[in-house]
Amino acid sequence: MKKTYKMEDLDCANCAAKMEAAIRKIDGVTGASVSFMAQKVTIEGDDERFEEILKEAVKVCKKVEPDCRILIK
Repeated sequence: MKKTYKMEDLDCANCAAKMEAAIRKIDGVTGASVSFMAQKVTIEGDDERFEEILKEAVKVCKKVEPDCRILIK
């Protein structure tokens, strides 16, 4: 499964790179990209574990930049 989410309050490209690297390390993730310019995150991973992967990605982003949020519909 591959999904893209809008991000809010992502302040710098360096933080985006750190988030991307950390999301890629989550078990079950096959691909990830965080775009500072577009304020979006794209996560690709196992269908069965996607909800769990998404929760971990949110935690990772909060750890790198506490004000940043992934807008999940």
